[in-house]
Amino acid sequence: MKTELLAPAGDIEAGYAALYYGADAVYLGLQQFSARATATNFNEESLNEFVGYAHHLGRKVYVAVNTVVQEDELSQLLQTLDICSKCKVDAVIIQDLGVARVVRESYPELEMHASTQMAVHNKEGALTLQKIGFSRVVVARELTLGEIKEIAAIPNLETEAFIHGALCYSYSGLCLFSSFESGRSANRGKCLYPCRSEFEENGKKAHYFSMKDMALQEDVLKMPVTSLKIEGRKKTALYVAAVTDYYRRLLDDKPLENRDENIKQIFSRPWCKFHFKGRDKNVIERNFVGHRGLKIGKIERLEGKSIVFKTSHNIGRYDGLQIEIPGIEKPFGFSVQQIKVAGKNVFEAKAGEEVRISLPPKVEKLVAGLDIYLASSTKVKGAYDYIKPKPNEYKQKIKTDVVIDVYRDKIIATSGNIQAERTGTFEPAQQPQKTQEAIEKAFAKSGETNVTIGNLRVNNKLALFVPASLLNELRRDLYENIVPTYKSGNLPVVNKRNKLEEKWIIKTDNVANLAMLDLNDFAEIIILLNKNSQVSDFKSLPKNKVRLALPAVCRNVEAWKQVINTMLEAGFCKWEIANYWGREVLPQNGIDLSFDAPIYMFNSQATQMAKEMGASRITLASEDMLANLQKMSDKSALPVVWEVYGDLPLFTSAACIRNNSCKDCNREQKWIKLNKNGHKYEVLSKDCQTMLFDEDAYCVADKIKEINADFYRVSFIYKPYKAQQVAEIWSKLSTIRSNNIGNICAQKL
Repeated sequence: MKTELLAPAGDIEAGYAALYYGADAVYLGLQQFSARATATNFNEESLNEFVGYAHHLGRKVYVAVNTVVQEDELSQLLQTLDICSKCKVDAVIIQDLGVARVVRESYPELEMHASTQMAVHNKEGALTLQKIGFSRVVVARELTLGEIKEIAAIPNLETEAFIHGALCYSYSGLCLFSSFESGRSANRGKCLYPCRSEFEENGKKAHYFSMKDMALQEDVLKMPVTSLKIEGRKKTALYVAAVTDYYRRLLDDKPLENRDENIKQIFSRPWCKFHFKGRDKNVIERNFVGHRGLKIGKIERLEGKSIVFKTSHNIGRYDGLQIEIPGIEKPFGFSVQQIKVAGKNVFEAKAGEEVRISLPPKVEKLVAGLDIYLASSTKVKGAYDYIKPKPNEYKQKIKTDVVIDVYRDKIIATSGNIQAERTGTFEPAQQPQKTQEAIEKAFAKSGETNVTIGNLRVNNKLALFVPASLLNELRRDLYENIVPTYKSGNLPVVNKRNKLEEKWIIKTDNVANLAMLDLNDFAEIIILLNKNSQVSDFKSLPKNKVRLALPAVCRNVEAWKQVINTMLEAGFCKWEIANYWGREVLPQNGIDLSFDAPIYMFNSQATQMAKEMGASRITLASEDMLANLQKMSDKSALPVVWEVYGDLPLFTSAACIRNNSCKDCNREQKWIKLNKNGHKYEVLSKDCQTMLFDEDAYCVADKIKEINADFYRVSFIYKPYKAQQVAEIWSKLSTIRSNNIGNICAQKL
């Protein structure tokens, strides 16, 4: 089967450019529930027209409905899915289990693709999603070729992988950074990218988490996936055209003719292949942020208010140059106004020539040796013209059957339960056949309406003549009242839970943390396992209270299966999972299974889906808003856990923060303290994984009486707590049980 080239479209122009330059499919977002909420996105009219055009070309269109959806938004979700169904999109891309359930039960005509926001990073996670109805999985960007091949080998499951574009520092879907820093959630499509900010460590400032761009280039030919995905729904039509054209040529074995250089002149950070060929530390750009351009030389000398250098690429007047200056976050950029070659003014300098370029009046401090980049080219801007259809040319229309009844004093047009009528005095026609033809001609027109004629039946037994003008009026009246039928309000049933007695849960990754606690205070003790966990580690604990938790990220499932099987054989039957892979490796029956917060529960449909997947309870999302948490605690299909204290990973990443080489690394735990504008963070680097935490613990103890949860959880994981410290914190938190709420909250909802 031919590998699909999938291009982004933040608006209809980018979509047309993608199709013109060879995309087999285009993915886009609507006005709501798109992970690129700040893109222009599509409305119903533009989606209808674009899908019609794409299908005319034999291409596909996928709509990203890939944010989490709050309870009060479910009716709006139905409207969005109605539009997708009406416009005949080829698939919807989904993050939220609740959205998946609504689509599966109420919109079976819509194919489901699992968004990369679902953090599928192993075969087991993909298998879980396949079982609940997903036909395609978009794998995590962090995967190596070997890991991608393993997932792609799953029978009857399509796979999609990113090949070019911006990278997030965190696994997609496992990032809370923007949400907790600014209130704008990545899982809601509103990320402000705080990871690209400058942080300070021991007086040294750098962009520790600012990723380079992915560019697999010729390595896409090794990809075993169904679909090759280009990132860029916030990019211009020019960018989409250039990148799509480049990879289309690669796939079709056509000459590239330096088209990679064109991309770099439109928009590009430095390129990398991320971990495609194995773990790679050279994926961060610590010194500069933003668009860089195509490197074309170094400053050789300064002459007055001009720079002189030998260019490796043609430069034209009005092109944009950027120069990297150490200590400045963004390169110094300016538009070329004057070029001299051999002392003469020229409009364009050729590659290999020594050029003298005038600097703008206000210039940064430049010195010889600084790198120069061509960041904008007038020639490239004009190199990617594309053809698009005329407005309304490919609008998809409702095909309707019409019955015309002609009487002596009136004519009636009927379509379903819609009728239009015109009165008059109609005489026998001199040429009855022409009357029939006139009716057919009039109703074949549709103008700007969304209607096109299906079957037309004319009842004109008296062979009466009707003027064409009257027929046109009749058609307009009928067609303007024909509207598509929607499924709005058709939400699948959710079986609301029976409320349990409120109880407390404690979670830890170190049993020693519990030494100074009275375990009778807790209904349950959750232990976060690691690959070295032993049954003997928990011998001091009441076994009936122990629940074992699996981590969100697992890059070596086989190693974990041995730990899991050992625990199962020892009789541990209570488990907690934080990612879909855990559902696959645990028994389908005979265990008590809890879903942790990273499997997001923002609506009651999601809780019902969790129940159908075998969960016995769910954990509310830590980044959710108070009003929605209250609705969730009332409407959930399963018992609800709410974490009121803990150290939340603001992100989890496969990009290493350490400066040392991999061969010299022991991969053991290392903590790094960072500061950003006075705000303090702590970074945990361990076993090739990086996690960011706020220095202060997350605590919502002052809101506990406002959430009708079944269980309240306190967590002491990741950070190096001591038993006495845990006991002191619990002593303060436990005063809540006697309505003596302490003022110990570091994080407000």
